[in-house]
Amino acid sequence: MRKPRHVLLPLLLAGLLLPAAAPPSAATARPAVAHPAPPRTAATDIRTRIAALPGMRVVKENPAPAGYRSFTLAYRQPVDHRHPGRGSFEQRLFLVHRSTDRPMVLHTGGYDLDFQDPASRAEPTRLLDGNQISVEQRYFGTSRPRPTDWTKLDIRQAADDHHRIVQALKPVYRAAWISTGASKGGMATVYHRRFHPHDVAGSVVYSAPNNTDDRDDTAEDRFLERIGTPECRAALTAVQREMLGARRTEMAGRVAREAAGQGLTLRTVGSADRLLELAVLQLPLRFWMHRGGADCDRVPRPTAGTDALYAWLDEQMQLAGYSDYWLAREGASYYQLGTQLGFVDLAAPQLAGLLRHPGIQSMRTYVPRGIPLRFQPGAMPDIDRWVRHHGSQLLFVYGENDPTRAEPFRTGKGSRDAHVRLAPGAAHLTSIAQLAPRDRDRATAALRRWAGVDSPPEW
Repeated sequence: MRKPRHVLLPLLLAGLLLPAAAPPSAATARPAVAHPAPPRTAATDIRTRIAALPGMRVVKENPAPAGYRSFTLAYRQPVDHRHPGRGSFEQRLFLVHRSTDRPMVLHTGGYDLDFQDPASRAEPTRLLDGNQISVEQRYFGTSRPRPTDWTKLDIRQAADDHHRIVQALKPVYRAAWISTGASKGGMATVYHRRFHPHDVAGSVVYSAPNNTDDRDDTAEDRFLERIGTPECRAALTAVQREMLGARRTEMAGRVAREAAGQGLTLRTVGSADRLLELAVLQLPLRFWMHRGGADCDRVPRPTAGTDALYAWLDEQMQLAGYSDYWLAREGASYYQLGTQLGFVDLAAPQLAGLLRHPGIQSMRTYVPRGIPLRFQPGAMPDIDRWVRHHGSQLLFVYGENDPTRAEPFRTGKGSRDAHVRLAPGAAHLTSIAQLAPRDRDRATAALRRWAGVDSPPEW
């Protein structure tokens, strides 16, 4: 089993959620020319000013490019913003400092920060030559209250985390604030705007699913029936049927041996056979998300050897991510999917007669029985209504071949200065730079208008 770089399974739509291992919206644009930082004094040194903020702790300074400084921070947050006296935890942050007179970008990753370079900058940060504060989502990584009260992991509590961070840092960074995030991080960006619409001057949201009705996944089914070429879809179906048909016993045995060889257990998902069926069901989603079908010529034929089939499936699905260790490590993702965000349950008619485990795509497959899952069907429709009726200064960017756009955010009559743009041929990892030239220029102009920056960016 290939060891996951990071969380792999939260790609389930809402589960079409990109792991934080891939830097959200990493810019293909060239960074603006860096200028020397002004001389430091005890009164102006940014480390001193940040450390003086109530509740903020500077953990360490990290390496950074010339003209920038990078810090790991910890900010004290209430476990429950409605009752701040009932416990607290430290939330991990990465600060990339350029200058206090440059715009600040609030980067919501949606997961932990374990796999993010502390000095990395999202695309809007690069385009604005600005500062950036990256936030580890509550209950992820080191930002986990002890003991863990799962009822305090919801979109409103996380939005309130982001609000407090903005309020804490605005006395230092007084220029315009922009927020951004990709996939699950993009969803967190929208949720923060829903509950605190005036914290930032604008938001750039990449590849964010908008699952307003968790009972209806026909949009994803239709998307997967039409994406790419008939030959590519047929090749995927053929290899799926081989893995769950004639080669099933061999494949499940290989899953079990590889897990045992790495000391991984499969108690939560239930068995190697259940893991295999779940991974094969989700295969089309992950395949199209990764590179938008650019690897169609690498799909193995059903006649390929079992070793080749297993290696390819593991490459696509990172099977170790279904083990107890990784499911527990990323349990907060599955809890959110199973209580508010929603997930996709594919119909998979192409696998008729081969499926043995009804309900295997349910979030209960990923979350131990001891953690209650009670879905809140009103949470996502409320967000969608706000975007269409009140959302302003919003830019949504989707990849043309990304299944996320099967259920996208849409603007409405009440939206103001809000835009949805599609990057031709792009997959889940998309960017403003991948838009068609006219859309790219308009999107960049909107971002810079919101941030109050007039000089053109370098591409």
